[in-house]
Amino acid sequence: MPYALLIFVLGLILSAVVAGTHHFPAFKIWQPTIFVPNWISFKVGALDAGLGQIPLTTLNSIVAVSFLSADLLPQIPTPSVTSIGMSVALMNLVGGWFGAMPVCHGSGGLAAQYRFGARSGTSIILLGLFKVILGLIFGETLVGLLREYPKGLLGVMVFAAGLELAKVGENLNYGARDLWEVSEVRSSGFGNYDQEAPKRQRELSDEERTERWTVMFMTIGGMLAFKNDGVGFVAGMLCYGVYQSSKICAGWKGWRSRMDKRNQRGTTFGEEEQLLVDN
Repeated sequence: MPYALLIFVLGLILSAVVAGTHHFPAFKIWQPTIFVPNWISFKVGALDAGLGQIPLTTLNSIVAVSFLSADLLPQIPTPSVTSIGMSVALMNLVGGWFGAMPVCHGSGGLAAQYRFGARSGTSIILLGLFKVILGLIFGETLVGLLREYPKGLLGVMVFAAGLELAKVGENLNYGARDLWEVSEVRSSGFGNYDQEAPKRQRELSDEERTERWTVMFMTIGGMLAFKNDGVGFVAGMLCYGVYQSSKICAGWKGWRSRMDKRNQRGTTFGEEEQLLVDN
């Protein structure tokens, strides 16, 4: 049984004790209601709040989920960024008409589920079915109980997610998937190649390790200072761009130096040849 499901049930029991009979849920089948937003609601939700949410959703709920799932569960096929983005879009496009809050996948939720024992999609399916059944049976009467849900248990989930995300950051220079490269392509004969070629981890120099750590901490610093994932993303990209521009400048200077030496050698050889002709 997934640990997250056990904690969820424990939280419901504790919240029922705290809330008492006044907020205790009653048997009431949920009846869907269609909500059509007016212009003011659309402006506040889509333009004022939605546009600012796009960078956070794109990075944390789509890109980070795809990369984190590949790091945590390498033996399972990784969902693409496109498929995750389509999933988030469909959930919000459908749920919004029924008064649902904006939903997403989230790398923090994935890290928390993995930390509490989830190793396949079965655990998430069980947890989702449990929540759907509760919502269908008790309907809106469950809201009062959920408001009394212990914040401490939610803090445990967030703390567990942070630990798991920190462990992934610890492997930035050792074991990260962008460091694994195909060592060679093995042929099985008749022009056919094996689907899985052997891989080896690329060794990083001290300069490269420092660069990767600096880019990561610049991203984290921007996120924490401005409380905005978009700012952290821009800060990390700018830091990465500075490193790359310095490498390009160093390569260009090296190329100019080699060209100057080659031209100098060519000039010296031409002068010697001219002296031989004159003599």
